[in-house]
Parts: sequence; C-alpha cells; structure tokens
Amino acid sequence: MIQTDPAMAAAPATVPADRLGGRVRLLLASLYTTQTLALMFFVAALIAILADGGADADRLTLVYMLGLVWPLKLLWAPVIDRWRLGRAGHYRGWAMVSQAGMVAVLVVMAGFDPLADFPVVYGLCLALALLSATQDVAVDGLACRLLPPGARGPGNALQISGGLLGTMLGAGGVLVLYPYLGWVGAMALLAGVTAISLIQLALFREPDAALAVAARTSLRARLARLSRADARGRALGWGVLLLIWPVGAGMAYALIMPALVAAGWPLDRIGLVVNLAGPVAGIAGALLAGRLAMRMGRRRALIMAATVQLAGIAAVALPVLGTAPAGAAAVAVCLYFLLYNPGATVMAMVMMDRASAARPATDYSVQSTLHAAMGMGSISAGAAIAAAAGPMAALWVAIAAGLLALLGSLVLYRQGGEADPVADPVADPPVGRWR
Repeated sequence: MIQTDPAMAAAPATVPADRLGGRVRLLLASLYTTQTLALMFFVAALIAILADGGADADRLTLVYMLGLVWPLKLLWAPVIDRWRLGRAGHYRGWAMVSQAGMVAVLVVMAGFDPLADFPVVYGLCLALALLSATQDVAVDGLACRLLPPGARGPGNALQISGGLLGTMLGAGGVLVLYPYLGWVGAMALLAGVTAISLIQLALFREPDAALAVAARTSLRARLARLSRADARGRALGWGVLLLIWPVGAGMAYALIMPALVAAGWPLDRIGLVVNLAGPVAGIAGALLAGRLAMRMGRRRALIMAATVQLAGIAAVALPVLGTAPAGAAAVAVCLYFLLYNPGATVMAMVMMDRASAARPATDYSVQSTLHAAMGMGSISAGAAIAAAAGPMAALWVAIAAGLLALLGSLVLYRQGGEADPVADPVADPPVGRWR
C-alpha cells in the first residue's frame, strides 16, 4: 500500500457527457447490484433459513445487526480517499480487493453449515458486510470521478436501481431457489454473480487523473466543510434538506406492511407486492428520473422529485384506510415505490455534485450515510407514532414531513441557479479505458 501524492491532481480535461459508454454504465450498475446482493441474502433470507431450522431469537437478532455495519464506513472512507493499492488504480484498486474478498468469503462459506457452524458463518457474514461497505465507498468515489455533471442523473439512477435489484434478487430470488439449490448451490450462485463485477473491474482501467488526492483531512473537517453556509446560505440549507428529505417516505414505508396484514392479505401476496412489484416500479421511477433530471437541471429536478415523493406518500392512504379493494391497495403500494425513488436518484445526484474532487468517497459517504440514517430512524418513528396514535395520524405526520421537504427544496433555490458544490467542484473527467 502506498500513499498518494498530497498535492491536488491537475484538472482533467472536460469531455461531453455522451462519452460515457454503455460499458461504463454497465460496470456501475453491476457493482451497485452485487454490493447488496449477497448481504441482503444473509440479512433477509438467512433469517428464514435459521428460523426454519429452529434457531433461537438471539441468533436471528445477530443476523439483523449485520445491517449496522454499513454506517461505520464513514470511519474508513477517508483512508480510501487518501491511499491507493499498488498500481491497480485508486478507487478501482479498493473496489477490486473488496469485490474479490466478497467472492472468496462466499466460496469459503459454502463449506460450512449455517445451523451447525453458525459462529463461523456469522463471522464470515460480518466480513462480507465490511467488504461490501468498503466496496460501496470505493465505487462511490469512482463514480464521482467518472460521471461528468451532465451524466450524473442516469448514473445515480443506476446506483438506486442497482441497490433495488440487488435487494430484490438477494432477499427474494435466491430464497425462492434455495429449496432447489441448497446452501452450497446458493453460495455458488452468489459467488458467481458477484464475480461478474470483478471481471468487469479487471477489464477496466481507471483514468490516471483519478489517482491523486489532496492532503490529509479529518472526518470532522469534512462534516464542517459540507455544512458551512456560503453567501446565499445554500450549503447549510442543503445539510438541513439532506436530513429532512427521507423522513416522510420512511414513515410512510413503516405503515405499508402492517396495513396489508390488517387487511387480511396473505404473506405471499404481501411479499409479491412489497418485495417484487414495488421494487420493479421503483427501478422504473429511478431510471425515468435519471433521464429527466439530465434535461431539467438540478433546481427543477429537485423540486419535481419532492413533489412526486409527496404524492407517493399520500398514496399510502389507500392501504392504511383499509377500505380500498386489494387491487387498488396494490397499485397504491407500487405508486409509493414509483414516486419515492425519483427523489432518491436526484438526491444522490446532488450529493455527488457536492463531493469534492479531492475526497469524493468521504464527502459522498458522509452525505449518503446521514441521509440513510435519517430514513431508517424515520421508519422506527413512523411505527411508534402509529402504535401510539394510529396509522392515519402517522400518515399525516409523514405527509407534513414530505411537504416540508418540498418547501425546503423551494427555499434552497429561491434565488435560482444550479446546486453548486460545497468545495472543489468536480470537473468532467476522462472516461476510463477498457483492456
């Protein structure tokens, strides 16, 4: 491991957005899919396997805690920005090591029984979660460098869609095949699909301009820089909006499954709508938003996304009221996913705009982690309000939070203009080469 040059890299040459070829987009889509594929299998599907085998509640709780590893990536994101691994490229090197590590862990895991060898399997799952989080930081840094501003709409649509697809396949698809594949077959399938991204990385060469970063800086300093207000106060406003945005959608999500259960839906139908049809609609919404955002510009895209997200939150009223036919309730759930994910795409795009050229992995990870943490916390808050005051009261609070996100978007850009980065704007970088 060698340290990078503490001096800033020279500004790379600007290239048009259409220079980003299909293979680059396919690489990013593949990486963002496989980073969640195996992890979501263990977080969701392994629970079913252990429960079916008679595992106690303590073991199930430990599996759920694997999801807590990802927020910790903030601790080592500055290391990934600061250091590169050999000559493989800066972020590409970190991505290759973590991707190869995930494949190796899955291969090793095939030799153990999830019930009889649970301590070993859990330790390997923990290693997989750490590697997956590291891969996410590296890929975010690589994407910030590869995607010029004009391509960040479609690029971040691939990020959101890849996460949805990885969750859908890992938590659903592999579990459906598990009775036919068994444990060894499932591990082989997960390892094989994860290895596809590794092969793509091996064939890709990171641009030389992406190899130099700025001098050492603390995570605390990056937090302060990202929240420091400019002359118009927009940086500070962005920090507030970043935290407000996911609250309404998170609270609404907490109401969907309990409402469907209360309406008498069987679990297989709930799984089909919430875990399959909903994410498919979400992928469609993210991809459409990515295309539109590229044409609309940041200001209008953010306001548009906040508006449709508010409509998606309001759509949850149909299943919550419990009086709508089953078909209408299913459509409402799909509308929620369809209209929420454009916001996730646009927010990710602006997060990338506000990541510095020198420390993109850290700056992006700080924003996305805080954003995701607020979303997860709002799910718990929604459930708590529903238990105390009823689901409709919780939904009204969610709608109010969604309206606040819309107002925040309008206020943030009250003087017009695009979303200016907080510091060190990222120039349009050269596209990496393929071997």
